[in-house]
Amino acid sequence: MERKIVIIGAGPTGIGAAYRLNELGYRNWEIYEQEDHVGGLASSFVDEKGFVWDIGGHVMFSHYEYFDRYVDSVLGEDFLTHQRKSFIRMLGRWVPYPFQNNIRYLPKQIMFDCLIGLFEASLDHRPARNFEEWIKAVFGEGIARHFMLPYNQKVWAFPLRQMSKDWIAERVSVVDFKRVLANVIFERDDVGWGPNSTFRFPLFGGTGAMFARYVPSIKDHLFLKHRLVAVNTQKRTLFFDNGKRTTYDLLLSSIPLDELAKMIDPVPEQVLDAAGQLAYIGGVMVGLGFEKKCPSDKCWMYFPESNSPFYRVTYFSNYSPNNVPTSNHYSLICETSCQPEQTVHADQETIAGLIASGLITRGDVESLVSTKVIRVKRTYPIPTLDRDHNLKLVHEFLERSGVLSRGRFGGWRYEIGNTDHSFMQGKEAVDRLVLGQPETVWTPL
Repeated sequence: MERKIVIIGAGPTGIGAAYRLNELGYRNWEIYEQEDHVGGLASSFVDEKGFVWDIGGHVMFSHYEYFDRYVDSVLGEDFLTHQRKSFIRMLGRWVPYPFQNNIRYLPKQIMFDCLIGLFEASLDHRPARNFEEWIKAVFGEGIARHFMLPYNQKVWAFPLRQMSKDWIAERVSVVDFKRVLANVIFERDDVGWGPNSTFRFPLFGGTGAMFARYVPSIKDHLFLKHRLVAVNTQKRTLFFDNGKRTTYDLLLSSIPLDELAKMIDPVPEQVLDAAGQLAYIGGVMVGLGFEKKCPSDKCWMYFPESNSPFYRVTYFSNYSPNNVPTSNHYSLICETSCQPEQTVHADQETIAGLIASGLITRGDVESLVSTKVIRVKRTYPIPTLDRDHNLKLVHEFLERSGVLSRGRFGGWRYEIGNTDHSFMQGKEAVDRLVLGQPETVWTPL
């Protein structure tokens, strides 16, 4: 008989696992989700005015052919393809992304500071001990001071000296001094870096359509509005807040790792301590819908300066015309990091920041017809200096207890926390549990 597989969480990781189980023809499985919808942080919502909102500025790009095939299977032809048009807003001007390759757009003195810093950094090969030192060592004092440090402090809202540098990978574009100098001298734009230079987006329903459309294929296995509250690993029993209990043979979880550790009985004290040391940041997403034609063809923009609370703003209506009620509307999604319990007057502060940054005018506020504020307790797991030590303790305990924890917060590894990474972690967890195949996206620390 097939062993019973239970999946906790119907975000990208859970859906990836469910898709693979269906593909294998496996029948004995269940998936539980605490919300009334699937998608997790990749969910989408429609407000009463007809605006579609994502939880932040998601775009569809992939490192994996398997994930691409899944997206094709659920969206068919209902998607659009975009070339990235991304910028940094600072000093009252637009600098094309990535910043370090396009410093020719800066005032001459700041451009000079950046070039000198890059040159000096290219001669200094001292190893960096943390993320802040890595930024200075790679980009030099000029770029670090004018952009990289203030921007990353906004994103992480956490001391950069207490963050590891080992998560960087493809998340940050490193630099070649000769290339940057040539861009300045020959007045050349250099905007093609990164895996998301071309991206897709669903024609209807926002990012969440990638997962909402798969619900009919799993409806006989899916249990919404079931929040897990306790796990007995010895009796392999799960307890939910609505009183339901269920047993399992194999368990895959994508809920936050620190929360999962608290639910397990029994659990060693050192494992609870390690899980409690895991750090994360929350966020406030403010969606603003205007009854006015979109004034720009930009995709998203970064904001390092202190005159605005947000670190990133997306022209969300540019991703699909169906994200807004009519062609005479446009929408912005503004993202601000904050501590999970921090009080933020999001809509007022966001509008003031947009005006101060020159993205909208006071007159534009009169055309504002919809505001959507989404507060998220967890947006990014922070790669602290002690993260890997703590993760090793927790994951090894879970493995011994017969539990796999994967996904952005289930695995707690930001560097493999994109939607495609998370989906593939679910798929490969199933391959391991059912077929005995090794995981490749997730690897032990």
